[in-house]
Amino acid sequence: MFKVFTASWALLLGMMFLMVGNGVQGTLLGIRGAIEGFSTSQMSIVMSAYFAGFLFGSKMAPELIRRVGHVRVFAALGSLISAVLVLYAVIPDWIVWTLLRVLIGFCFSGVYVTAESWLNNTASNENRGQALSLYMIVQMVGIIAAQALINFADPAGFLLFIIPSVLVSLSFAPILLSISPAPTFGTTKSMSIRELYGVSPLGVVGIFLMGGVFAAMFGMTAVWGTEAGLSVFEISVFTAAIYFGGLVFQYPIGWLSDRVDRRKLLVIVALIGSAGGAIAVLFNLSFIWLLGVALIIGGISNPLYSLLVAYTNDYLDHDQMAAASGGLLFVNGLGAIIGPLAIGWLMALIGPSGFFLFIILLTTSLAVYALWRMTQRPAVSVAETGPFAAVSPVVSAATVDAVYSELSEQQTETS
Repeated sequence: MFKVFTASWALLLGMMFLMVGNGVQGTLLGIRGAIEGFSTSQMSIVMSAYFAGFLFGSKMAPELIRRVGHVRVFAALGSLISAVLVLYAVIPDWIVWTLLRVLIGFCFSGVYVTAESWLNNTASNENRGQALSLYMIVQMVGIIAAQALINFADPAGFLLFIIPSVLVSLSFAPILLSISPAPTFGTTKSMSIRELYGVSPLGVVGIFLMGGVFAAMFGMTAVWGTEAGLSVFEISVFTAAIYFGGLVFQYPIGWLSDRVDRRKLLVIVALIGSAGGAIAVLFNLSFIWLLGVALIIGGISNPLYSLLVAYTNDYLDHDQMAAASGGLLFVNGLGAIIGPLAIGWLMALIGPSGFFLFIILLTTSLAVYALWRMTQRPAVSVAETGPFAAVSPVVSAATVDAVYSELSEQQTETS
């Protein structure tokens, strides 16, 4: 792991700064929107716009990279991100924020694609899995660190918008000044949703539902916190606890997934998430207990996404995995766009508890659908299942394919 870090430190440091900037804007806008008097419904549109831009960017970024190259795309998108982070404070209008969120979602999608292809290029076949695992850990740590930054200034002022803008600008210095050559770039063709559903109905439905859960955490947590009357400090700690739970529980659930029927594990993990949300709805919890709920919800969300990807791959040939990953990311993006809008509607209808009710509905639906699918098709034996990889909903299809390719080779060598 140390060798991987020394070979990719510039890229990883740059991504750390980028994720701090992205983590700050997600939480800060939810808090600042309440200060500006934006309604819950308006903020749900603002938050949903990021995922619309991200989905569009995932389709357009590869073409941009092919036409003008990694370095230019990286620098151009980074400059736009830095500018948008400042413009939020300059133009506090929810319609303008919606447009800016589309733009910044597009930019971050392109940056991720570029960074991951760079990382794939610098890593060897022997350490690519470690490199990408380190990359995803850096992403999580960056977002968690961003929550601490929220407490260093008044959300009603300009400073909290300027600091992440500066960090994003600085993030490109170690990357663009690195001696590593820009990589060659190949694209992957996505499967259609119909083809994917034919291969794995549970994978498609589950990934769509988890897109909504992911959007709830990444986009609407701060909006819920302001509606629930939490302080800025409490909102930042609650958000950090969600991502910390995802970081901690990813690997234990992954370990289990290689040893038991993945559908049964899906049901159990999803119901644990439902139970965590139900506790928050049914009881008037103190903040300490709310942190426990955050750990549970965060602890099931990313692992469930990874588990669904692994389950879908169990029914694919190796040469289909890249195309399937692209299709699953698209389905996840659709769910992520709808998620904040649905939460905003529920919160406007019944209050802050709508945030947790939405998570309960999605995770319970996943558990029920997984139980029904267990009656429709026999399980793949544990001995025949493919490897589990900890992947994030924001990584590109090429990265998912690279991770699974290496793990499949390692599994073949050891068998």
